[in-house]
Amino acid sequence: MAIAVKRVYDPLSRKDGTRVLVDRLWPRGLTKKEAALDAWLKDLAPSNELRSWAHAHPESWPMFRKRYLKELAQPQASEALQELYRLASQRKGLTLLYASKNEEHNNAVVLKDLLDGMKKPPTGTGPASVGATRVRKAARRPA
Repeated sequence: MAIAVKRVYDPLSRKDGTRVLVDRLWPRGLTKKEAALDAWLKDLAPSNELRSWAHAHPESWPMFRKRYLKELAQPQASEALQELYRLASQRKGLTLLYASKNEEHNNAVVLKDLLDGMKKPPTGTGPASVGATRVRKAARRPA
């Protein structure tokens, strides 16, 4: 099954198959009719903090990918991720839609890579790792 990634502003195509918006915010200046969505999975979008960080650090794509995959491993994303896997398992095509102007580095590209391998996001982001992160941050603070 073909999985495509394209800007939500690009013209509709018969080849799109199931069209899924993977952004948290609705695209500016676009009506629901123009978007022609089959699904809008807001909970798959990066957090506002990560999105803002990525815009401020466009050169840090590998770090964005890593942080985004950790967010996808969190419980709040699991239901939306399962829905995305379900849509991807259907025999028709799937197009992941995003609004970003950066066509090479955006969350839809990460989701496509994830679907191409049909793998779950990495684990190890539960309560134990959160506690370990707090300890590391405390150690970095100046005395």
